[in-house]
This record gives sequence, C-alpha cells and structure tokens, in this order.
Amino acid sequence: MKHTRIRTFNTKDTYPEQNLDNDLCQTVVAQGKMVFLRGQIGQNLDTSESVCIGDAEGQAEQAMANIKMLLEEAGGELEDICKITIYIIDPRYREKVYRVVGKWLKGVYPVSTGIVVSALARPEWLVEIDATAVIPG
Repeated sequence: MKHTRIRTFNTKDTYPEQNLDNDLCQTVVAQGKMVFLRGQIGQNLDTSESVCIGDAEGQAEQAMANIKMLLEEAGGELEDICKITIYIIDPRYREKVYRVVGKWLKGVYPVSTGIVVSALARPEWLVEIDATAVIPG
C-alpha cells in the first residue's frame, strides 16, 4: 500500500447484519501531494447530464467512475484515496451504494464517513461521494 493504513477492517465483520464487503480503516497516514475532489454524483462530467435518475446504485457507479477519472487526470489512481464521504438522501440506499463503493475501492482501505442528508443540490441526485487522495511523490 502507498500510505500507512491503521486498524484496517472489513464491514463483513463490523456490520454482520448488512450485506457489505468494504475494506476500510480508522486512520490513514499519507505522504505526497494532496488532491481534494469535489463531491461526485450521478452526472456525466463531459456533458453535465444527470444519469441513472431514480437509481442510487447507478448514480454511485457514475460517481465512482468520475472519481477514478478525475484522480487519473490529477496523476493518481483510486489506490491514492485516503478519505471518502458518502452522502445519501435515504438510509435505505446505504447497502446498495456502499456495495458499489466497496467494489471500486477493494483493497484500498480508506477512512470513510457516511451521512444521511435531507437533499442534495438537485432533486434527482440520490447520492454524492467526495474523496481526498494523496499522490505519493
């Protein structure tokens, strides 16, 4: 791993009542240049078109694809992510959204915070994910 991950865990063990398999940790000690990504939603970055209307899982896929693309444009990769925050407008979306994020970040072990909010910037957006990465250098 590029950064020191302290107290790694998998959500299968921490939340056995939920169908999740996310690699997370309590602390990341990072070295390199910091990259702060704007919160990503179900939106095509090239066209600004909202995608997957009514589908939290699909919006999470698009958000993670955006995060990957933006990190690559900054000279990094998903493995450089140290912190993610996931915002959902309905707690019932949690497992589906976290499964998507877990798939994209398998083996990365970021620090993660999840928040249920009453709304996002547009009514069609159901999930927003922001990330902070440190690109070693």
